[in-house]
Amino acid sequence: MNSAGHPEATARRGLELTPFRGLRYDPDRVGGLAAVTSPPYDVVVRPDGLHHLQDADPYNIVRLILPQADTADARNEQAAKTLRRWLSEGVLTADPEPGLYVYEQHDGDGMLQRGIIGALRVTEPSEGLVLPHEDVMPHVVADRAALMRATSANLEPLLLTYRGNGTAADATAVIERTVERPPLFSTTTEDGFSHRLWSITDPTDLARVQSDLTRHQALIADGHHRWATYRRLRAEHPSPSAWDYGLVLLVDTARYPLRVRAIHRLLHGLPVPDALTALDGLFRVRRLEVPLPEALEALADAACAGNAYLLAGDGAFHLVDHPDPALLARTVPTDRPAAWRTLDATVLHATLLAEIWHIPEDDPTRIAYIHDTAATIEKAERDGGTAVLMHPVREDVVRDLARQGVTMPRKSTSFGPKPASGLVLRALDL
Repeated sequence: MNSAGHPEATARRGLELTPFRGLRYDPDRVGGLAAVTSPPYDVVVRPDGLHHLQDADPYNIVRLILPQADTADARNEQAAKTLRRWLSEGVLTADPEPGLYVYEQHDGDGMLQRGIIGALRVTEPSEGLVLPHEDVMPHVVADRAALMRATSANLEPLLLTYRGNGTAADATAVIERTVERPPLFSTTTEDGFSHRLWSITDPTDLARVQSDLTRHQALIADGHHRWATYRRLRAEHPSPSAWDYGLVLLVDTARYPLRVRAIHRLLHGLPVPDALTALDGLFRVRRLEVPLPEALEALADAACAGNAYLLAGDGAFHLVDHPDPALLARTVPTDRPAAWRTLDATVLHATLLAEIWHIPEDDPTRIAYIHDTAATIEKAERDGGTAVLMHPVREDVVRDLARQGVTMPRKSTSFGPKPASGLVLRALDL
């Protein structure tokens, strides 16, 4: 074991998942586990959702993952002080022995997801073990890194997927045997999802899970910025150390498929009429006087034939499709595979944002990335901006591009359900 309590890194290929002593809320000290959880930091719709979560319980996890203060340094210091206070007060307590954690989510529509939470050895993309499929924004990585440095903790797991082989000896067999036991806790959050958590501490089960995962590679489904943050922080600390590992949830999508949804764009300062005028002669534009579900169906139909988008913000929907081939030839880079060049996100960023609307993709004063469709439309209507609604990409397209080492434009996909933040944390000094 190294000084951080982790096995020494080995030369073997594959995913290396290690047990850790999880930090968990004491249910007797909070108003209920559902009241202290949150969606991941980048899914919270701010400021409305942030205020709602803060008001739900004084110990809600958003006070750690999205601290509020006037400056970045003040925010991070506030999060660190809050974490130390919660630990000293016993609001958060460390489990007595290291373990991996089986995590289950299910809803009323038949969605069932199970996976394993653990500390995964951080690797570089060149190793081909953890495959990113999206680019990241440097300022977000810097923000997350500063927060993790200040708190010396992984506050929420990112979501990774792998493809198991379905044998009785694999990690999924351990998961499905574990869920027959009573869980550490069970709770239902306001989005209708039920959450259950178990610990795996038996040496035989741990060894079986770890051995199986060494035969797999993983795709980052959600948490590209946090994985990039893990890589940055590992590079800052001499190895071996606890920073060599990062908190993840691993899901076998051969057994538990995820949903893939789109992430929408909100363009600040660009009214819908101006956005549409700029498209004249370059895209086909059709006004749809229909409710949102029907508009999304029209978008799905159009996306089957080529690049298509739904613009909103002026009380109607505008279906944008059939881009001018000459425009695409001039604006879309040609040094990537055809599957990348024809992505809706690629054309959006290379052609619509950069060439037509002149909106920098990484300027938060000009563009926001929002997961919730209705919230994107509402904000556009309220602020006088333009909502660009996207159609989701298939998982097989994402995985194939990732295996080729090709990253998609930032915020191209939203895999889910995402793990709730606040169910288990990892302190790096335990």
